[in-house]
Amino acid sequence: MSNGSAPAFLEVAGAHKSFGAAAVLGGVDLRVQRGEFVSLLGPSGCGKTTLLRIVAGLLSADRGAIRLDGQDIGRKAPHQRDVGVVFQNYALFPHLDVAANVGFGLAARKRPRSEIDATVTRYLELVRMSAFADRSIKALSGGQQQRVAVARALAVQPKLLLLDEPFSALDRKLRETMQIELKRLLRELEITAIFVTHDQDEALTLSDRIAVMNRGAIEQFADPQTVYQRPASGFVLDFVGLSSRLSGRVRAERDGLLEVETAFGVLRAPGSFHAGAQVLLGVRPERMRILASTEPAEGRNRLQAPVTDVVFQGSKVQYHFACGEADRLLVEASDLPAQPVGPGTALWLDWGVDDTRVYAASHAG
Repeated sequence: MSNGSAPAFLEVAGAHKSFGAAAVLGGVDLRVQRGEFVSLLGPSGCGKTTLLRIVAGLLSADRGAIRLDGQDIGRKAPHQRDVGVVFQNYALFPHLDVAANVGFGLAARKRPRSEIDATVTRYLELVRMSAFADRSIKALSGGQQQRVAVARALAVQPKLLLLDEPFSALDRKLRETMQIELKRLLRELEITAIFVTHDQDEALTLSDRIAVMNRGAIEQFADPQTVYQRPASGFVLDFVGLSSRLSGRVRAERDGLLEVETAFGVLRAPGSFHAGAQVLLGVRPERMRILASTEPAEGRNRLQAPVTDVVFQGSKVQYHFACGEADRLLVEASDLPAQPVGPGTALWLDWGVDDTRVYAASHAG
């Protein structure tokens, strides 16, 4: 589905957008394949919702082109783009019942009543809301309203579905349930979808690929495993998942391995930087381990640091360690230690050299 050589089903090329003197998008390129679920992930103000609204036709780009299924849609009105949108607040009509909301787009297109009824029945079944067809929107829970909004967007059978943080108002358990339901539904219908979120877990759960955005640009566009395991920048490392971060200076490079001076001694990482370069080392906390002995192991970094906190989180335990203001040391383990570990206890840690990522300090985040 994510074959970069195949013709893109949706292609955004060089999208620029400014509001007054503030540049929100700085020439964004995005290629999405047919049937793919892509998340736009990033902090508030990074441009993800602006990009979504430009694709929907709710905003116009200052420059750039948008093509959907081979057609230039950049100058088409929203209702001519064959795009469905699910908004953050659902935008349902409170004076209409559930069935009328789902069938609204079809009625606006002057479809026959028999077709509207059959389509409404089908999509209410798909979102498991058949029993609520004649219910008032005001009588529905947030999760039920979200299902109706999705059904309404899909009922017109759009080529592309756009979702703007539709789960943000739901509690955690319902949000996780709806994520799985949405993924099942879109797979079943083979719908191409773009999903805006600032929730990294949501993006990792739902997506075929994730476009991580920062300051109006896409810093990495890849499958969830690659984004998490091989972040393209210090920003992606920080924004997607937890990480330990150690600042340092490159002492030397030998055979593709850097020797980096840090506050905890010399550590190694695969990379290519000149001697003297200021860098950031990053490693995922679950790749680190607490040592039972201090014996060094081949191909692994090691250091000693005092514990500041041990946090039990059910399926995992987080160990936080004292370090400088610019650094962060965090280890995740699957169980509590055999012996109690209190604040101030110095522990030895190690992790694979190959698990260590290195970034230029000026681009760390």
